[in-house]
Amino acid sequence: MTAGEASRVRLQLSRPGFELDIDVALPATGITVLFGASGSGKTTVLRCVAGLERARSGLVRVGTEVWQDDATGLFLPAWKRPQGYVFQEASLFEHLDVRANIEYGLKRAGSRDAMHALDSAIDLLGIRHLLGRMPQQLSGGERQRVAIARALATQPRVLLLDEPLAALDAARKQEILPWLERMRDELRMPMLYVTHSAEELSRLADHLVVLDNGRVQAEGPPAGLLSSIDTPVLTGDDAGALLAGKVAERDTRWHLSRVDFDGGSLWLRDSGLPVGQPVRLRVLARDVSIATDEPHDTSIQNHLPCTIESSAPDAHPSQVLVRVRVGPSVLLARITARAFDALSLQPGSRAWLQVKSVALLR
Repeated sequence: MTAGEASRVRLQLSRPGFELDIDVALPATGITVLFGASGSGKTTVLRCVAGLERARSGLVRVGTEVWQDDATGLFLPAWKRPQGYVFQEASLFEHLDVRANIEYGLKRAGSRDAMHALDSAIDLLGIRHLLGRMPQQLSGGERQRVAIARALATQPRVLLLDEPLAALDAARKQEILPWLERMRDELRMPMLYVTHSAEELSRLADHLVVLDNGRVQAEGPPAGLLSSIDTPVLTGDDAGALLAGKVAERDTRWHLSRVDFDGGSLWLRDSGLPVGQPVRLRVLARDVSIATDEPHDTSIQNHLPCTIESSAPDAHPSQVLVRVRVGPSVLLARITARAFDALSLQPGSRAWLQVKSVALLR
């Protein structure tokens, strides 16, 4: 797969009480996240791309390869599609050790470079020290890393991941997320990732497709979609904005790092990343407040001048979600409707943000 070869998925499928009807273009590399509530059609899309289920009408093109085209009657069965599929459960062969489980994927590779691809997958996912273990000796996160390596060993054109962290507890999720980020950054292949987790979406997505009742509600870069308040992707405590930044300074005395983004900078807990490291930040709306004058004598360290852009009622009538601009970047603030009225906030108003907490995602 070479850069620039975007994929196309157009599917129509009917079931009792549900109808899938989507048409999306997917980037040639990186992680495209399919996001939505249970029953929105995420896994159905994945299964149709894999050939495990057939839409009544559809086109599935991965790069330049066409796997389904009902206009010409073409439909490749799943076993003929060069794909890797990772399920919620790792589904390892319990009678084989880790090495044998991964090498099982070589049977589908059919390439002289397959062993090299297998070796690269082992190093990429940090599982070389696990090769001699049996599946029952692995943690849930280790099992999923082995399952992903087995899928990569087939040298797939696309990697399909169906809620791969759903069966893991919080600690195991935190264990495997950095490896998924590394895959995204180092592999030059498209990945289609199903989740209903706001954290996984925020950390992993390069491209976002939001599904609702079998239809595409929104699609595009995640930062832009997550900062929308007209048709919010995330609601409640998950509402917030994503910022792309770079570590600019480390304050060793107070164990803090300053991250610069386009329009400003934020101080946050030092995670040991070197100066110059690109990072992704998540700023939740619940952690942002608004003042009409620059704050003084406050424990909150992050103050940013901003311009009010728009507002919308939040889920509870007592609150308002406010979209603001800090230079070219967008953040969200959740404040009470009474405060919004008392401060006379209007589109174009100048104000100050106080950011209490920032999550460093990578």
